[in-house]
Amino acid sequence: MKGFPELGRARVMGIVNVTPDSFSDAHLHDAVAHGRRLLDEGADLVDVGGESTRPGAARVSCQEELDRVLPVVRALAGHGALISVDTTRARVAAAAVEAGAVMVNDVSGGLADHEMLPLVATLDVPYVAMHWRGPSADMQTRAVYGDVVADVCTELSSRRDAATAAGVRDVVLDPGLGFAKTAEHNWALLRSLASLRDLGRPVLVGASRKAFLGTLLDGRPAADRDAATAAVTVLAAEAGVWGVRVHDVASSADAVRVVAEMRRP
Repeated sequence: MKGFPELGRARVMGIVNVTPDSFSDAHLHDAVAHGRRLLDEGADLVDVGGESTRPGAARVSCQEELDRVLPVVRALAGHGALISVDTTRARVAAAAVEAGAVMVNDVSGGLADHEMLPLVATLDVPYVAMHWRGPSADMQTRAVYGDVVADVCTELSSRRDAATAAGVRDVVLDPGLGFAKTAEHNWALLRSLASLRDLGRPVLVGASRKAFLGTLLDGRPAADRDAATAAVTVLAAEAGVWGVRVHDVASSADAVRVVAEMRRP
């Protein structure tokens, strides 16, 4: 995949959310320091996003997203980081790649902005297409499936084919845990990572600190779900995924290395 050396193991993508519930606009230094800390802890790349995608979250303007994301991307790129930009907007993706990002991570899989797929093809960078059924404001009302694994695979196949038809060369697929899915749906997808890999593209798993882990752990708050996240990392790495997207990098970085060693001939 363009821009990413072969590692022989799952990659660890560290999360840098430049949003009011993570880092305020007045604390750019904190966001950059956080990104550098994730790299020191073993992140292979950092995923920088300026718009919350939590259930019920409202959208921010394109300009506000740009103002949040670009300074962090520039600063971390200046430190040699491989950066993925987490956005559904083509304009933000273009500006972030110009600022130093080497991957576009689109939770809408190109459905939120019809200009995204042609743009990524022009930029010639890898693209993460996530399974998505609608915006955060009401996405949980869309968590209705006949067979969640079959339906997600079918819908992701459609996004894969659309990206390929637009000229995107490197496509990574993400099942979108927590996006228009119940806890039961998330577990079913994690049990079926082989089916997702059968779609013929690398797979990214983003389970970090999500609500379905809290439900399993009797309501444990998000900040206390890192051990459970690391357990998912182990299972995902054993299933052969391309990468995991996590908040606590150190534990998952250790986990993917252990799995790689155990699988070594």
